[in-house]
Amino acid sequence: MRTGSEPMQARSPLRLRCGLAVFGLACAVAGLVLFMEFDRPGWAVACGVLAAVTATDLLVVVRHIRQGPHYQPGRDVPPYDPAKGPGRGRRSSSR
Repeated sequence: MRTGSEPMQARSPLRLRCGLAVFGLACAVAGLVLFMEFDRPGWAVACGVLAAVTATDLLVVVRHIRQGPHYQPGRDVPPYDPAKGPGRGRRSSSR
């Protein structure tokens, strides 16, 4: 629920997450190559799986960065209450 007290200039840490994903991908690929070189297939598979997960995260982060900022209501938009329908909200104490 929006309270109206959100920061005006809130930023998303996507660029930091992108940098960390690139670093993690480089480390995972390096581990994959080194463990393959030293004939450790179990560790190589683990680094390969980690590299795949990191690459997927990197793709998602890059997609979100390219989407750009989304609409955020300004200070002139009042906070809203969640919808209260049947079965939602507090129970009445009229028992």
